[in-house]
Amino acid sequence: MAFLTALDVAGDTINLARTHAAHLGGVNDTIETGKSGDFGAMFMDALNGVNRTVTESSELSTMLVTNPDAVDTHDVTIALAQANLAVSLTKAIVDRALQAYTNIINLR
Repeated sequence: MAFLTALDVAGDTINLARTHAAHLGGVNDTIETGKSGDFGAMFMDALNGVNRTVTESSELSTMLVTNPDAVDTHDVTIALAQANLAVSLTKAIVDRALQAYTNIINLR
């Protein structure tokens, strides 16, 4: 098999254009997410999402016990794993935020 060198290869230069706002752009481009608000509102939305995930998994678990034919066991397992992951990540983020706060307070 013959390999081509950089001198053997020639072609056109293609300029890529950003066609979707979520795609990464150049250095000076900004990505608009469509959401506005402060950090507190964003944090509360994230916590509410975690709460919804845990509530949905709890409801599926209850439905599995009360009416096993109405729900698939795989759906319950996936929901429980998602809820576990969401709570674990939230706990890790809160622990790191508290650790950062403690470090800042101790910087006298």
